[in-house]
Amino acid sequence: MKLTTVEETQAFGRRLAAVLRPGDLVLLTGPLGAGKTALAQGIGAGLGVQGPITSPTFVIARVHRGPVPMVHADAYRLGDRPDPRAEIDDLDLDASADEAVTVVEWGAGLVEQLNDEYLLVRIDRLDDDTRVIELVPHGGDWARRLERM
Repeated sequence: MKLTTVEETQAFGRRLAAVLRPGDLVLLTGPLGAGKTALAQGIGAGLGVQGPITSPTFVIARVHRGPVPMVHADAYRLGDRPDPRAEIDDLDLDASADEAVTVVEWGAGLVEQLNDEYLLVRIDRLDDDTRVIELVPHGGDWARRLERM
């Protein structure tokens, strides 16, 4: 799927939110400026969470309350640590995993152990600022749910 604006990326996030449910783990990957936070904003809007959604790079993780809460985490700053997986464990993301949708930017290779079933969202930014999004389901009923989008 190709998206040309931030607004389209957020709208796609709202559509994705329609197939998400508490307990889901969504990993967002892509280069800096690819639109990971814009996609998370759309997911949050679609879930009906309260307050603005901004990049959690410096706070690492935020909990957004709503009908379906969203935990929004960013593992970018953890990648240069001696043991980034231990840092992820310290965040205790699995403590709220059953009640919330957990969205992790830069989490590939670090947080998959949180859930046997997860959705990997790859975002590539082309030279013309077009974003190409690929959804890669891992386990569970992800493939069936994504067909409904």
